[in-house]
Amino acid sequence: MYLRLKIQGLLISMSLLGICFVLFSCGATKKSMKAKDTIQVSKIWDTAPHSAFTELIWFKGAFYCSFREGSGHMPGTDGKARIIRSVDGEKWESVALLEMEGIDVRDPKISVTPDGRIMAMIGGSVYDQKVRSKLLGMYPLVSFSDASGKNFSAPEKAVIDPEVLTGRNWIWRVTWHKGVGYGIDYGSRTPYLMKTTDGKYFEKVSKLDVDGYPNESAVRFDKNDRIHVLIRREEGDQMGVFAQSEPPYTNWSYNKIQMRLGGPNFIFHNNHIIIGSRLYEPAGAQTGIRIADLNGNFLKTIKLPSKGDTSYPGMVVHNGKLWFSYYSSHEGKTSIYLAKIPLKELQP
Repeated sequence: MYLRLKIQGLLISMSLLGICFVLFSCGATKKSMKAKDTIQVSKIWDTAPHSAFTELIWFKGAFYCSFREGSGHMPGTDGKARIIRSVDGEKWESVALLEMEGIDVRDPKISVTPDGRIMAMIGGSVYDQKVRSKLLGMYPLVSFSDASGKNFSAPEKAVIDPEVLTGRNWIWRVTWHKGVGYGIDYGSRTPYLMKTTDGKYFEKVSKLDVDGYPNESAVRFDKNDRIHVLIRREEGDQMGVFAQSEPPYTNWSYNKIQMRLGGPNFIFHNNHIIIGSRLYEPAGAQTGIRIADLNGNFLKTIKLPSKGDTSYPGMVVHNGKLWFSYYSSHEGKTSIYLAKIPLKELQP
């Protein structure tokens, strides 16, 4: 069994937007498509030797995209967190470059706080300075913008609930819901749901019983306050897992999906689940979108221009399009790309 909790039966139904659906057996993809002329893709940033691990939000009339800049995927030289801004998705300007001496700053994930600022949740990795492949520890960092979104504070260590503090803590992404921020801490190979009200102190909510080296996780909520978590697994069969829980988020159900994940993100849109991830194709990795209906069937795959070192998308629905940031090495060095996808292309 890939889960340590007992699951009754093979299928677990869950309520989303008042609709009962299942995400265990996704079936075969009915349609696969490459980027069409109606899907516009452009490179938006490439100043560093290696740029990767994006997030995308809409804040006060502009897009904000965050990512890591460094000399390589890992560890390379210590990375920095870049945040860029654009009002139209065409012209971009840098608004922040966040760094800490002796720390590899990784995977900056930005979100909008309840008090109207941008919070950057960042992974801080400490490597041996002589043996750069030797990881000594990890801890989460946070930085906050001012109300304008154009000035960011220096990164500072977040405070982790002592009950789960291990010295290898990483809260990969934070999602705010009704004034509370939620994220999954996974650095110790055991995932915990954490919560915060100020973005600085993170309290344990509950443990998730998922094996297979669970790590990068995206958190979303439906209109009934049910939490949904998409979890990457890197051992065993490596298939992704959806976990769900009702308030107060202490009892979980789990469903394995027939898809391996890399840098996963997802949103609910028009009675569909839109998953952005690395696609592990026979010819190599690509970044793409998988569209599933509420019965759990994958209906369409959209493959974006990409290969090699790639994925980690950010996703925003705005003005009739899905705006989708990601990174890729298909044109040489890894760079940051933005796809603008008409919502009609997301229909099966």
